[in-house]
Amino acid sequence: MNKTTYLSAHKIYSGKRWYEDSTLVIENEMVTAIVPTNSITNQPTTIYPYIIPALIDLQIYGAGGQLLSMHPNKEAIQRLYDYCTKGGAHWFQPTVATNSNQVIRACVDAVSHYQISGGKGCIGLHVEGPWINNTKRGAHLTEFIHVPTIKEVKELLDYGKGIITMITLAPEICNKAIVDLIHSYGVVVSAGHSDANYDEAMNAFDVGIKTATHLFNAMSPLQHRAPGMVGAIFNHPSVMCSIVPDGYHVDFEVIKIAKKQLGNRLFAITDAVTNTTEGPYPHQLNGDKYEANGILSGSALTMLKSVQNLVHKPGIELGEAINMCSLYPAQVMAINHISGIIEPGNTADYICLNNDLQLLNIQA
Repeated sequence: MNKTTYLSAHKIYSGKRWYEDSTLVIENEMVTAIVPTNSITNQPTTIYPYIIPALIDLQIYGAGGQLLSMHPNKEAIQRLYDYCTKGGAHWFQPTVATNSNQVIRACVDAVSHYQISGGKGCIGLHVEGPWINNTKRGAHLTEFIHVPTIKEVKELLDYGKGIITMITLAPEICNKAIVDLIHSYGVVVSAGHSDANYDEAMNAFDVGIKTATHLFNAMSPLQHRAPGMVGAIFNHPSVMCSIVPDGYHVDFEVIKIAKKQLGNRLFAITDAVTNTTEGPYPHQLNGDKYEANGILSGSALTMLKSVQNLVHKPGIELGEAINMCSLYPAQVMAINHISGIIEPGNTADYICLNNDLQLLNIQA
C-alpha cells in the first residue's frame, strides 16, 4: 500500500540548493518531489523552519559511558547510534583508536553483529592506527604503534572484509603496496597521525590517498620553510580532509582560514569520545572537551553542534556548513544509498530543525 507524506518548511536545503516555502513529498520512504507549499491542495497544518539532509559522522569512538574499544559489542554501537541520532546524524562510522590486533578484531565482530541484527546507521568500522607515526601519536598508545607487513595488513582486511570501511594511517610508515592493498578491499585510506614532509604527503595523495584525518591535529604543520602535510593538503587539487569544529582541536579562526583554502574539500567529524575510567584510554570530561592522561583526546560534539559551531563561529554559510556535515562525508565514502542530498529518487533521509538550528523529532 502506498503511503504519501507531505513535510513543509520555510526553508528546505537539498544539499545542492535552498527551497523557500516548499514541501517535501515522500512516498514509501522515497522523495518524489519538492514543490511550493502553496501548490498543495490540502495545506499542511505544521510548517517547520528547516528541513535538511541527515548528518554523517565518520569518526566517533563511544557514547553513553562505553568506548567501543572497551565494550566491543552491539550494545555499545547502539549507544553510538542513539547519541548520533540525537545529534542529527543518521549515519556514523564507529572508530577504534590504536590498539591491539585482538581489540581491533573484536570491534570488527561488534560491527558485524550490530549490522546482522538489524542495527541502523552504522556505515562500518574506522580503524585509526596502529600504523601511524609515533612522533604524531597524540593520545594514541605508543606500545601498539608499528610499521605493518603486507601479511599483517592482508590478514586484518580478510578478517574485516565488508566491515572495515576506513583506515587512518601515516603514509610515510605504510608504503604504496600497503595502500594499494587496502584500496583493493574497497576501504577508504585516510592519511593521519603523520609526520610526512610536504613531498611525501603530496606523493601519497597523488598515488591514491584521497582524504586526511583531523586537519592540523597530529600531522606535520605548515611552516614557512617546511610546509608539511598541512601545506600538502592545502595545495593538493582534490584531497579531502576532516576537521573537528569544537574550538579546542582547532581554533575557529583557523577553521575560517582552512575553509578559504580547501572549500568543498573540508568536512567535519565529531571525534567524540565518552567519559570512562576503563582501559588504556581513560577519557575524562573537562569542560566541553575530553582529555586522556592530561592530553586532549576527543570532543563532546554532535554533528548538529558542529553545524551550529561552523555557522556561529567562523561564519560559514548555513548550507555550506550542512554540506560539511553531510554531503562531503558522503562523497568521501561514496556509498550509493548515503548521498547527503534530498532530491527525487533518493531515500528520504532528512532532519527537521527549529529557528535556532536545534533538532525537532519529526518522522515521516
